[in-house]
Amino acid sequence: MNAVNHAATALIIKRYCPNVPVIPILVSVQLIEMIWVVLNILGIERTEFSSTVSSLADVHLVHMPFSHSISFTLLWAVSAWFLVSKVMKRPQWGTAVFIGVCSHLVLDLITHTRDIEIIPFLNWPELGSGLYGMPLAAFCLEMGYSVLCWRIFGGTKFMLIALLALNLFSLSFYVPQIAGPEGLLVDYPAFFAPIIGIHIIFGLGVVWYLFQREQLTDNTQYR
Repeated sequence: MNAVNHAATALIIKRYCPNVPVIPILVSVQLIEMIWVVLNILGIERTEFSSTVSSLADVHLVHMPFSHSISFTLLWAVSAWFLVSKVMKRPQWGTAVFIGVCSHLVLDLITHTRDIEIIPFLNWPELGSGLYGMPLAAFCLEMGYSVLCWRIFGGTKFMLIALLALNLFSLSFYVPQIAGPEGLLVDYPAFFAPIIGIHIIFGLGVVWYLFQREQLTDNTQYR
């Protein structure tokens, strides 16, 4: 799932957990992706590319047992819940953070090819819908998901336009006929994880800004 749509999931969680600040929710929905970035940079997890890269179908997440497997995602989610609920004494926050961490894997199962392990190193069948093998279909689904997040949150038209524009910004990764920076990945594979890290931070920052703008708009309306 596109980073901006993972970030947009925080809007749904915020809608149903209004007393939880948006920042811990934003961190939670991208926690395992942040772990993935670090582990790829360290060489512990691995991403490979086809001989030419024209879309997401040519990017292969061949080894990510500690960030995206079901068992480790639950471990990260429970650990985050324990830290927030028990150590920080914020049970409502803990519930929201737990849901946020798990939401990332759910969305990836809906879109990824079969690259998500249940329990690492047991050679069980890997999971994933395979939708990223049909990038244009994945793009349409992700656009629809942005609309769903916006609709549930009850945002303004400005928020909707911004979310859709951010999806369009990544269009070349979903449509092979559109040339984009993904073509450089074959020659510079080490740049992929850091670029994704920047993309994550950017997506989180934009959704945070959109949320703050919505709050300001609401406050202005009731003055």
